[in-house]
Amino acid sequence: MPALAELPSPIVADAMRPRLHTVLRSRRETHDTWTLEIEAAGEAGFAPGQFNMLSVPGVGEVAVSISGDAEAGDGAPLVHTTRAVGAVTRAITALRPGDAIGVRGPFGTAWPVQAAEGADVVVVAGGIGLAPLRPAVLHVLRHRERYGRVVLLYGARTPEDLLYVRQLETWRRRLDVDVMVSVDRAHPRWRGNVGVVTTLLARAPFDPASAVAMVCGPEVMMRFVAAGLEERGVPREQVWLSLERNMQCGCGLCGHCQLGPIVVCRDGPVFRHDRVARWMAVREL
Repeated sequence: MPALAELPSPIVADAMRPRLHTVLRSRRETHDTWTLEIEAAGEAGFAPGQFNMLSVPGVGEVAVSISGDAEAGDGAPLVHTTRAVGAVTRAITALRPGDAIGVRGPFGTAWPVQAAEGADVVVVAGGIGLAPLRPAVLHVLRHRERYGRVVLLYGARTPEDLLYVRQLETWRRRLDVDVMVSVDRAHPRWRGNVGVVTTLLARAPFDPASAVAMVCGPEVMMRFVAAGLEERGVPREQVWLSLERNMQCGCGLCGHCQLGPIVVCRDGPVFRHDRVARWMAVREL
């Protein structure tokens, strides 16, 4: 029998225990990506940038960013957007209204939406990286008068891989936000920019000296975006990245998401670029 000191604390034990909820709605975004709305009764609020651990009984568990409106109010569903890339995410995206899903969280650090007040805000997303950034965009637009220029740069592989297409069009029609979208490969009907998202940085309208940038996407994309922002004159300490990699417990216990001295699920996933740049440059770390 273990000594009392070896027993898990009630706080850790509670954080590791999923709470069963009901799927309310499921919406297909792309050929391999779905957005789920989950009953949120009894759930605590969340901050833009945080994530939940979602599980399907008998299949497994995975970390998924919360992609809804953090200020939607009591009773608003939890919103998660995820790609079907493995056994667990395939099981999650196969869920339909009325099915049960396990939820743990919320966990993690948040986008600096309060600290960015008074500054220009530059949001750069690649692929499904728009999902973790969506709550930050919703917050900034809800409190638009608190910020300077607001710029959203979004890149995807093809037009068919773009997320939240209707909402993107709504944001584009606003006069107080600049939305620029690019795709790597396009069909003849595409009338937008073609090229990686970093090609948008040079003509994005913001003041580099005072801008706060929030970036999420594949790590290679984030490294190039961070370099491009630095070339524009944005200080490293004003660039924030979300490193959603290999998170398996959400509590910093298993070590799977360790990056040098950092445990991503415990210390992040949102980090200031100058804190993690050294470790992101190490191959295979």
